[in-house]
Amino acid sequence: MSESEPRIVEEQGLEAKVASVVEAAIEQAGYRLVRIRISGLNGMTVQIMAERPDGTMTVEDCEAVSRAISPVLDVADPVDRAYHLEVSSPGIDRPLVRRSDLETWAGFLMKLETNRLINERKRFRGKIVAVTDETIRLERDQPAYGEPAAVEIPLDAIGEARLVLTDDLIAASLKADKAARKRRGEPEDGADGEDAGSVKGARPH
Repeated sequence: MSESEPRIVEEQGLEAKVASVVEAAIEQAGYRLVRIRISGLNGMTVQIMAERPDGTMTVEDCEAVSRAISPVLDVADPVDRAYHLEVSSPGIDRPLVRRSDLETWAGFLMKLETNRLINERKRFRGKIVAVTDETIRLERDQPAYGEPAAVEIPLDAIGEARLVLTDDLIAASLKADKAARKRRGEPEDGADGEDAGSVKGARPH
């Protein structure tokens, strides 16, 4: 899993502008950008999801990312109003933004939205059964009557994809997190979940 592997799912508009400002700093600090999400929470919240190359993320990691991106945000000033900055882990029901994400989590239930019509629809739910350089094959979860059970979706058609929280996914995520911590010689009692890593701070304009 390469730190410099490009994302196939990227932001648009102001979120893309923020991503362009912080992504290099995140990578220089030894992490990978997962997603930028801007919401109206607390006036305005800029959420930056990041992770280590092995997919884990702790509160300390979030603090390290926050320290790395604060100077570049101060200089570039991509948001023209006061906002709350939140740096967090992807969580267990994580977004899938790189080809390696799709390969790693193949076989687990996911929701996917395309940026154009595929077989007359844009929303799909199912499990990835194959990943190629250009497409994924999705085995659909309860397709409507008369619809194909599987569909081929080009990678460049994926607008958003994220895992669906299931018992199997939770078990697999905890196992993967434990293995990653063991490889790094860290305690194995941590859990990589939605609250595994998150730091927040207000940024006046």
